[in-house]
Amino acid sequence: MQQPLAYRMRPTKLEEIVGQQDLVGPGKIIDRMVRAKMLSSMILYGPPGTGKTSIASAIAGSTKYAFRVLNAATDTKKDLQVVAEEAKMSGTVVLLLDEIHRLDKTKQDFLLPLLESGSIILIGATTENPYININPAIRSRTQIFEVHPLTATDIQKALNRALNDKEKGLGNYPVSITKEALNFLATATNGDLRSSLNALELAVKSTPKNDHGKIAVTQAIVEECLQRKALNSDKNGDAHYDVISAFQKSIRGSDTDAALHYAGRLIESGDLVSIMRRLLVIAYEDVGLANPSACQRTVAAVDAARQLGLPEARIPLANAIIELCLSPKSNSAMAAIDGALSDIRSGNYGDVPLHLKDAHYQGAKKLGRGVTYKYPHDFPNDWVRQQYLPDKIKNAQYYHPKENGRIETAFKEQYAKLRKSAGHK
Repeated sequence: MQQPLAYRMRPTKLEEIVGQQDLVGPGKIIDRMVRAKMLSSMILYGPPGTGKTSIASAIAGSTKYAFRVLNAATDTKKDLQVVAEEAKMSGTVVLLLDEIHRLDKTKQDFLLPLLESGSIILIGATTENPYININPAIRSRTQIFEVHPLTATDIQKALNRALNDKEKGLGNYPVSITKEALNFLATATNGDLRSSLNALELAVKSTPKNDHGKIAVTQAIVEECLQRKALNSDKNGDAHYDVISAFQKSIRGSDTDAALHYAGRLIESGDLVSIMRRLLVIAYEDVGLANPSACQRTVAAVDAARQLGLPEARIPLANAIIELCLSPKSNSAMAAIDGALSDIRSGNYGDVPLHLKDAHYQGAKKLGRGVTYKYPHDFPNDWVRQQYLPDKIKNAQYYHPKENGRIETAFKEQYAKLRKSAGHK
């Protein structure tokens, strides 16, 4: 059976790689490694179809080293031993280890000395964030490079190359493809070249010649042949956390439509838990004291969503998202507690003043505990001036109120009044 077009068109030298020019372009890091024949093991991480395998293949082809491909999840230690024996007999082997984030300890322990000696140049490929999902022992022996989704221009370049290549591509077919079809192939896969190439091949090979002897590929044919890529939001994937991050940042930035878009992506991936948790965080972190009632309504919306489940849960969640987007914003409460924690963690604090210490035990008075404490409810307006912070930081100010909303503006006025009465500037 013939191999897929994407496999056949895999680059054999760096110059054939489309995209990722920040890594493989002239004078860039991987280009320099190859030219100097000073390869180091590396981890390439990024979405599917963006060129991780192509880079590994091109490195091997450019250096004339043997190239082997294994999968960390499905191939065994014995498969690794075969590669190691080959490296021992014939010299350096470039090993592409797919799904390297799934490498278990036994295989890892076998690989480490081989990486140290340089007999195997490991190129790990993963869609997961290696700083989170790959063992530090492997990370410390590799360079980590991120690959990005290809641009539509990059993909069009690769598609045209495949259409014209008579040896590995579709150059022997009398293809006539419309500009719209080519543009659609280049944009509809969200930067995944593999999907675009394989859809092109299916379109060409499944379309009969017309009366002019041409295989006329139109956008309608491409739409039929292109297996639409699922949303890149696998619940355990790095991209999923990017969507969650964009969701919060969109609400923080008051962009209602962007927030609803990212919420929709999370809903489509079935991740109701992350939406609910993130909304609670957003309500108190990003809106906070600027609109406390919105925080309360977010809690109610999350409770309703939890009881309803999807698909109906989307409705109370949408209510909360829109209100949080359009609410005034204030992170003053979070900043205040973080300021207090910063002092504590750096050791910048003192002893609790004697008059505030617990006096509910025999002998406390002899120790001076609570003796001079003034009970505020015994004074007019239930307030009396006295020191509460330790002497070392008695003038510290952690809360810096904002004026983003009627409620916190009122808090600011009251806070300033109380500090002034307490003798603070």
